[in-house]
Amino acid sequence: MGYVLANMFCSFLGTIAFSVLFNVPRRFYLSCGLTGMAGWLCYLVSINVASVSTSAFLGTVLVVLMSRILAVWKKCPITVFLVSGIFPLIPGASVYYTVYNMVQGNLAEAADRGIGAVKVAFAIVLGIIFVVSIPKQWFKADYWRSRFRGASENSDL
Repeated sequence: MGYVLANMFCSFLGTIAFSVLFNVPRRFYLSCGLTGMAGWLCYLVSINVASVSTSAFLGTVLVVLMSRILAVWKKCPITVFLVSGIFPLIPGASVYYTVYNMVQGNLAEAADRGIGAVKVAFAIVLGIIFVVSIPKQWFKADYWRSRFRGASENSDL
C-alpha cells in the first residue's frame, strides 16, 4: 500500500512540477496533477498483467481521455493537460541507459534498451492518436443529452 501511495504522490507532484516548468496557468495545476497521477496508476496496475509498451498505451489512453474531458470542461486547449499529464509515462530512463550502454561498449544491452524505449514511445503516440481521433463533440454533455432525448422521443415503446 505504501508503494502505491508513494507512486501516487510522486507522479502527482512530478506532473505539477512539469506544469510549472511549462507555464501552465495556476488554476490548472490540480487537474494536471490528477491527470498525470491517473495515467501513472493505470500504468502501474496494468504492468502486472501486460507488457511495458501495452501498459504505456493504456496509461496514455487514460491521460488523453482525461485531457480531452478537462479541456472541454475547463474551456482551454488539450495541450495544457496532455503535455504535463504524459510526463510520467515517457521512457527517459530507458533512453539514458541506451546511451550509457553504448558509451560503455555494451551494444547488445544498448540495443535491447533502445528497442524497449522505441516501443514505449510508439505506444504513447498510438494512444494519443487513438483518442484524439474521437470527434470533439462526443466530449460535450449537450451532444449526449440531445442524442438520448431524440432517441426517447422516437421510440415506439
